[in-house]
Amino acid sequence: MKMDYNVSEDGYYGEFGGAYIPEILHANVEKLKAACRTYLDDEAFKKEFYGLLRDYVGRPSPLYYARRLSEKYGAKVYLKREDLNHTGAHKINNTIGQILLARRMGKTRIIAETGAGQHGVASATVCALMNMPCVVYMGETDIRRQRLNVQKMEMLGAEVRSVTSGNKTLKDATNEAIRDWCCHPEDTHYIIGSTVGPHPYPDMVARFQSVISEEIGRQLQEKEGRSYPDYLIACVGGGSNAAGTFYHYLNDERVKLVEAEAAGLGIDTDRSAATIHLGRKGIIHGARTLVMQTPDGQITEPYSISAGLDYPGIGPVHANLAARGRAEVFAVTDTQAVDAAFELTSLEGIIPALESAHALAVLGLKKFRPDEVVVITVSGRGDKDMETYIQLFQTRKTDKR
Repeated sequence: MKMDYNVSEDGYYGEFGGAYIPEILHANVEKLKAACRTYLDDEAFKKEFYGLLRDYVGRPSPLYYARRLSEKYGAKVYLKREDLNHTGAHKINNTIGQILLARRMGKTRIIAETGAGQHGVASATVCALMNMPCVVYMGETDIRRQRLNVQKMEMLGAEVRSVTSGNKTLKDATNEAIRDWCCHPEDTHYIIGSTVGPHPYPDMVARFQSVISEEIGRQLQEKEGRSYPDYLIACVGGGSNAAGTFYHYLNDERVKLVEAEAAGLGIDTDRSAATIHLGRKGIIHGARTLVMQTPDGQITEPYSISAGLDYPGIGPVHANLAARGRAEVFAVTDTQAVDAAFELTSLEGIIPALESAHALAVLGLKKFRPDEVVVITVSGRGDKDMETYIQLFQTRKTDKR
């Protein structure tokens, strides 16, 4: 029987997904489900959504043939350039879709969580565009290492609230955003930035991000004479850029799906964020998925050099793809990701976000044939990571002397 990897009517991907939420949020989630059913296929909604993607975001993002990378790794390597979007990452695709929904639902206040800051910037951007107040929850650790994005959010008019609980990173920011939503269910819409959370969020975010795979099909047809690649590669934390990259190819067995998660210092250490490799079935932030946890079910604090990948869960769509063997998953260490970032910079003149660098590292971990078409999504640009890169670059220069 042919597998279907899309979400079911009741919000599950195989055994993963669902909506495990406090009663106070039940009405909000049901209203969001109804709005998705009403608007996502509505022609007027789609016209406004795609119009903003074109005229405001700057889509379609290019599909760039990386000649020098291709020569080095012996395959036809293309880069899907989400880093060239307005705000510098794929996150803007989803925030535009969600704020259009929020406005139609009569919501007057927006909250969001952010790790690397790109989703926070994208949320603040669309709130400025639509004249809506915005509160962004961000862990104290991430505020320190992503200061530039914090300043952008504040300049755009958002209030950035520092979260000092737990590891002071993405998980903790998400916890605080959910608490806020519980306290303000009537007027507030929570723009979740990834394919996590209760149904319908994982599917809704994936659908807004599916513009990525939609464009890949058209662009490959023009460049290669066929609308599908042999491989699609993307990084996963919560997994929104990967979900968007894979969306139109989930059930196309000709296309091999490859995910790169953050191994941190290694999956054999206690400093990792490789949820698919290390996690067990559990519930986090309203969904049943794979979760990094202790034997008695306490969530383990994740670690990655990348602020956008240190999440102890994974989107249920990705838990299902891994569990069923549809996706091959690599655990990429900090060192491997940084090496890949410096390599892309030197070979192609593109400085990627640390998140995207994890996907690029797969080129050095897997063998390809010369005729195979490999598409890697560069989910964001490296502006926000420059302090980290500069420190590492200077250290490497010193070590070479």
